[in-house]
Amino acid sequence: MLTALFTSFFVVVPVILFFLLISAVFTVEQQTVAIIERFGKFVRMAKPGLNFRIPFIDRIAGRVTLRIQQLDVKAETKTKDNVFVTVIVSVQYFILPEKVYEAFYKLNNPGQQINSYVFDTIRARVPKITLDELFEKKEEIAMAVKEELNETMIDFGFEILNSLVTDIEPDQKVKDAMNEINAAQRLRVAASEKGEAEKIIKVKAAEADAESKALQGKGIADQRKAIIEGLTDSVDGFQKSIPGSSPQDVMNLVLMTQYFDTLKEIGADSKTNTLLIPHGPGGMHDLAGQLREAMITSNVVNNNTK
Repeated sequence: MLTALFTSFFVVVPVILFFLLISAVFTVEQQTVAIIERFGKFVRMAKPGLNFRIPFIDRIAGRVTLRIQQLDVKAETKTKDNVFVTVIVSVQYFILPEKVYEAFYKLNNPGQQINSYVFDTIRARVPKITLDELFEKKEEIAMAVKEELNETMIDFGFEILNSLVTDIEPDQKVKDAMNEINAAQRLRVAASEKGEAEKIIKVKAAEADAESKALQGKGIADQRKAIIEGLTDSVDGFQKSIPGSSPQDVMNLVLMTQYFDTLKEIGADSKTNTLLIPHGPGGMHDLAGQLREAMITSNVVNNNTK
């Protein structure tokens, strides 16, 4: 029986020692610090790597990361011009390695604490400015949040790396109104551009028409110049051919020639509907008399036929 007890002892003791050794060894990840307590009292901080503790006496109270963390905070408030907005602020922060103790023991919920300070800063500044100014002063507000957070959180072992106003969301009705205003502005710009384009087209068309008329006038002037030169040559030739003829005789001949040329051109077109009548009052009287005589003659012929 004694042998059995010794055998059990040598079997159980190594197992117990093995489990004690396992529970005494622990590892800490990079950029992390483990808080070691002994009977509920802080003892030390375990750094990254392989570490040891006294089993059942020392315990790991918690692990603190030294990495940069980000917290997004939504703060609802009202601007100076009575517009309700939601300001979204992203806060980047980290725990100072030399102040891990303060960060772990002084604040129970760091995220909630930062959230509260951001709320206070936003609600203290935004109601002093209008909605348009809020969009323009995003960087100023973000800087104010960073400065006030740093001033407060540094005592707790936290340092604020950066603060950004990532978004500003006005009330939905205000959004719709802003979209309508933007659409109206774009329509005005488009109408202005269209009017300017039409103006350019009209100006260019007027310039082209003026240039065309100038060229046309030049052509008519050249044509008349050629006619005058031709008439001059004709008058000179006629006077040389017929001695004693006066310039009036020559002009009458030229006008008669042009008159017959015109009649010839009008008669050459089968689709012409032009009627040439004398232009003077006496000529119109002669034309009326000719029409009456034609009608009387027609009636006489018809009566004789019957």
